[in-house]
Amino acid sequence: MKAIKITLSLIFSILYINSFGQLTIGAQIRPRAEFRNGFKTLTTKERNPAFFIEQRSRFFADYNSDKFEVKINFQDVRIWGSTDQIYKSETGSLTNIYEAWGLYRLNRNWQFKIGRMDLDYNNARFLGDLDWAAQGRSHDALVITYKTDSSDFRLDIGGAFNQSGFEPTKLSETFYTGLNNYKTMQFIWLNKKFDNSEISAIIQNDGRQIQSDSSIAFRQTYGLMASSKLNTINFTAEAYFQSGKNAADNDVNAYMLSASLSIPTQLTPITFGFDMLSGSSINNTNDKSFNPLYGTNHKFYGFMDYFYVGNTHGQQGKVAGLIDIFLKTKFKVNTNSNLLAHAHIFNSAADIYDPENLTSSVSKYLGTELDIVYNYTFDKDVVLNIGYSQMLAGESMEYIKTAAGDHEAFNNWVWLMISFHPKLLLDK
Repeated sequence: MKAIKITLSLIFSILYINSFGQLTIGAQIRPRAEFRNGFKTLTTKERNPAFFIEQRSRFFADYNSDKFEVKINFQDVRIWGSTDQIYKSETGSLTNIYEAWGLYRLNRNWQFKIGRMDLDYNNARFLGDLDWAAQGRSHDALVITYKTDSSDFRLDIGGAFNQSGFEPTKLSETFYTGLNNYKTMQFIWLNKKFDNSEISAIIQNDGRQIQSDSSIAFRQTYGLMASSKLNTINFTAEAYFQSGKNAADNDVNAYMLSASLSIPTQLTPITFGFDMLSGSSINNTNDKSFNPLYGTNHKFYGFMDYFYVGNTHGQQGKVAGLIDIFLKTKFKVNTNSNLLAHAHIFNSAADIYDPENLTSSVSKYLGTELDIVYNYTFDKDVVLNIGYSQMLAGESMEYIKTAAGDHEAFNNWVWLMISFHPKLLLDK
């Protein structure tokens, strides 16, 4: 903490002395209480639920001038009570730098950004900042951007090279170990806006260190996203394909498809659609499971995080994929509040087998999830969220989750979160 205080003092001193730009100072205090009784995986009738309060605290400073911009964002993440009230050292908490980057504008069309940053593109399906999670997701990267004067076209070219350890020990070799991360990554993202539509494309190369030798397995992802508005109806579609090798050096041949339609009604807009992510069965030798890699998966596949959020769903170490048919809506309760409601019907994309009988497949139906979230705005900088989710699981859900659970148990999740996020703007 002393180092953070000294760093902040130096930053503010420099920025005030050289006050030729715009300084934004902001903070966030975001505690979230959760009652977990079948969250991420099925519970049992005998298992006791979990309850805890996790808090994210952030403090950032952003300095923006005509030619360059600099941002530093500190964060502290902890569960209430995870440290002693009186201590000289602590465990069970995370205090780190979430963002620390500099951006330089070469001219009015070209710029580059370098340092620790979040990568958040389109709807965050494949590259997202993972803001729901207290710790978020950030990359150490370089991104070069070109955009037209009218901002209707943009091109981002980015890359990263990761290495573990500390500088004094780096005298030879670049073997990357001990972290579940890419060793090297490159991407190209293009976005074009029209009057009533938008189209984006992404090509990403993800290199993972193979731990058995010094080689690197490269997986490629190709994505195309489009959205269009016809009168009052909104349509979106996405298609991704993956090839190359995974971290186990197995061939990858996977895809992801998504489409949705939003229609206004007299009461509230209604969105319905599907997500289909290919999967691997126990009989597949190649990897046919699409991996959303760095997306904000909590946003898409049910708020209870049964799929693609820090836990697996599949058999014999293979991800079974997912077919998600959803219906979503959002009611305006009054000027300060609204009610969000989602319904998901989940099916496996790959065949599922009863572990006691691997000769014939069972039903691909996994379950139905219902999500309700109430949002209330006390002030533009203070927002309250209350959520309830219910999983009505099918028997096959038991077969694809690694933790033993009961699909007939009452699997639910309740949470309450309040966010304070004030900002102070100091003009030049």
